[in-house]
Amino acid sequence: MLLKEISFLVKKEIALEIRQKYAFGGLLLYVISTVFICYLSFKRVVDPPVYVALFWIILLFAAVNAVAKSFLSESRGLQLYIYSLASAEAVIVSKIIYNLLLMLFLSLITIFFYTLFLGNIIQDMTMFILSIILGSFGFSSVLSMVSAIASKANHNVTLMAILSFPILIPLLITVVKFSKNAVDGLDWSVNYQYMVMLIGLNVIVIALAFILFPYLWRNE
Repeated sequence: MLLKEISFLVKKEIALEIRQKYAFGGLLLYVISTVFICYLSFKRVVDPPVYVALFWIILLFAAVNAVAKSFLSESRGLQLYIYSLASAEAVIVSKIIYNLLLMLFLSLITIFFYTLFLGNIIQDMTMFILSIILGSFGFSSVLSMVSAIASKANHNVTLMAILSFPILIPLLITVVKFSKNAVDGLDWSVNYQYMVMLIGLNVIVIALAFILFPYLWRNE
């Protein structure tokens, strides 16, 4: 039953995104234009630390803009309708899954244009892709939960930024180190600790979402 509800809600999110093409188009325009501005600024292959820092800055702001609308863009009427159809656990899991898919797609677009304009200096692409998957999962889960909290405070976007910043700091620090090692081509044994930390952070956020979100959902 839970899987059926999650599947239905994910399809609903995809259908709404397709219907509102301007929002997704705005995200693509942001990603592409930002990478192109970086190219105009450097016009050469940048150093690995700068390469990684710019990549995650672009993805962070894309994530905030993409995931912020998870709950903030929904009217109270729509939320009440969904409340009558699905459980709280299905709602938060479907939001996280959809936002993860969206973040992974934006990440692939970013990598493509990064390679096109700034060159490819990534020595271990498999490790770099893994860091993107874990980082995108962390972004989607943290921002989805914070978006739900902010939606209960008169859809306050500022509150979302304030709440998400301290939670995202350890995630960003870890994923930047992870991806920097991938760019440098270091051995996998060096990154085991960062993999474990990222997986642990994601598990903690998911557990908190399962515990806390039903209380938010009941306040509808």
